[in-house]
Amino acid sequence: MNIALLGYGKMGKVIEGIALQRGHNVVLKVTSKDKDYSLSGIDAAIDFSTPDSAIDNITNCFANKIPVISGTTGWLDSYDEIVKACKQQNGTFLYASNFSLGVNIFFELNKTLSKLMNGLPQYNVSVEEIHHTQKLDAPSGTAITLANEIIEHSEYTSWTLDKPKSKEIGIQAKRIENVPGTHEITYESSVDSIQIKHTAHNREGFALGAVIAAEWIHGKKGVYTMKDVLNIG
Repeated sequence: MNIALLGYGKMGKVIEGIALQRGHNVVLKVTSKDKDYSLSGIDAAIDFSTPDSAIDNITNCFANKIPVISGTTGWLDSYDEIVKACKQQNGTFLYASNFSLGVNIFFELNKTLSKLMNGLPQYNVSVEEIHHTQKLDAPSGTAITLANEIIEHSEYTSWTLDKPKSKEIGIQAKRIENVPGTHEITYESSVDSIQIKHTAHNREGFALGAVIAAEWIHGKKGVYTMKDVLNIG
């Protein structure tokens, strides 16, 4: 495939390496300075840009009938509008807060555990995420996804970065040099704790998942998630 990288920071460079290893051509690399670019001859676009650029990048792909994979976080207040635009223009869109294959399995573990813990009010749940200091948004999109999955299957109603009140899930977001991404769910009672944790060792897992998603979505129409790619859930 001919792939466009919309965003060419650290993640974009790792994605480029994985794509080339898998036999694809990276024919366009767009940075934040590039406002006008042509998507001619592109089979799929992978967006790991910035919250300020992502919406324009994605809608530009819709206008040019290019399937687009997005892993940019921090813009999700506009997610429903993007989905609507995709459907109106018969486009192809896949968003994931995290493309790591392991994290997407972790999402399913989190969902299952939240169902098991529902109805056990003696346990309080919390989420901790740790990322590198260059990450612009907090909490991470992955942490938000984890918290929202718990909310969907429990009595919790919202999450907060502050001290949690009743029916709020506390998220602690830490920024530490050279940490690709760690996410931990803890259920705490007066007598014991239950924890599940995913630790990324490098960015290659995220990059591989994004390229696999681009391979999978090529030739399709509609709105998808990594659950569709992995046939889980």
